[in-house]
Amino acid sequence: MRLKAKLLSAVERLREANVPSPRMNAEILLMFTLQCDRAYLYAHSERGLTDDEIARYHAALSERSRGVPAQYITGHQEFWGMDLVVTPAVLIPRPETEHVVETALELVLGKTAGGEAIPQQTRPLCIVDVGTGSGSIALALAKELPQAEIHATDISSTALEIARTNAVRHQLQARIHFHQRDLLAGLQEKTFDLIVSNPPYVGESEEDQVQLEVRRFEPRRAVFAGPSGTETIARLIPQSGAALRVGGWLVMEISGTIVEATKRLLKGWGEIRIVKDLQDIPRVVAARKRI
Repeated sequence: MRLKAKLLSAVERLREANVPSPRMNAEILLMFTLQCDRAYLYAHSERGLTDDEIARYHAALSERSRGVPAQYITGHQEFWGMDLVVTPAVLIPRPETEHVVETALELVLGKTAGGEAIPQQTRPLCIVDVGTGSGSIALALAKELPQAEIHATDISSTALEIARTNAVRHQLQARIHFHQRDLLAGLQEKTFDLIVSNPPYVGESEEDQVQLEVRRFEPRRAVFAGPSGTETIARLIPQSGAALRVGGWLVMEISGTIVEATKRLLKGWGEIRIVKDLQDIPRVVAARKRI
């Protein structure tokens, strides 16, 4: 069968399985099967596929049709211009999380409207990414802040293996110190200028509103925090208050559902900022330790 015909039949198969964006998914899986880019698909639409290629493409389509995210099938996801390895042991990095990186960089570099940068010091800035998962946030900050001392924690040893793999792939392994920790526990010897995190923030009461493939295939403890959705954040805030230097910032990804509850948990902090995403939904909270 020729490439174009196979792609069209794959789009229809995914559409019948109610897979979102069936054309995009069909192309991603065919690029994965053939180890090529999208330009190749269009330039070689009349190319014949081998029996082995067809079999591997069918296997990938079957996985996607039953809900397995394309990123777990291909083993890759792009974040902050970097190709990251992902497995079902880690949450799939999403474009919304780039707002955490953007906010952190604005605070470090002093580009926020009316804001001040974290004071420049003779020593490097010390930053920790809590619950690093694939390492996406830590790697992005290491890439953008070559002089910073970067730490990353995760309770999962398997997730840390993925994060370390990504650090090696992007030649950042010497820049990031990985720790198997529950949030910031056991890091009392360090004090930080900036703490960043994409913690679990979905409440179990919202489970029916979460995409089925997220509920079925992504690590549950990276998605759901507990009944209200603020359980992990409620633990992280006081730990961050103890670990931050005076004037340092805590930056966390949140949702519109928990924004007010999160602000209440941050009562007593010196400054609180809410950053909205491109859909005008509260996506990031930044809080400054009182000076």
